[in-house]
Amino acid sequence: MFSVPLWLCGGFWGMLKIGQSHYDALRQHGEDTYPHECCGVLLGQMDGDARIVTSVARCGNTRSDSPHNRYNIDPRELIRIQREGRERGEDIVGFYHSHPDHPPRWSPTDLAEAHWIGCSYVITSVEKGKAAVTNSFELVGSEENDKKLVEEEIKVT
Repeated sequence: MFSVPLWLCGGFWGMLKIGQSHYDALRQHGEDTYPHECCGVLLGQMDGDARIVTSVARCGNTRSDSPHNRYNIDPRELIRIQREGRERGEDIVGFYHSHPDHPPRWSPTDLAEAHWIGCSYVITSVEKGKAAVTNSFELVGSEENDKKLVEEEIKVT
């Protein structure tokens, strides 16, 4: 089992628990789509303040104007993934995307386009085609005007 040390990130709110194969898959997705951003959905269940990932769904990045630094998931694809997940007893617990040749920190655009309060937002930096650092942030708040992304621990099992 691998866990990111708390001191590296400066404190956490919640936690994302993800199996090694799912963690590797979302990082590989970033390498596969480089130099464009990848994007996808994390499915699983809540366990207290932890989100447990039980499957990962790759999505197509529908941004044609700037796919190297923006992403968008087609709403129809998202609805299909949500429906199929529910049939397996899974809920959407988060989303992931890559930052090609950019740090794995959320941007103002990432925050503006994040709307699923209580979900994890995972970002992997992909440097020269190779996945580097992966961070996760929980979207907290009660509504759109007070939402914020706060760093959370990733526990890879």
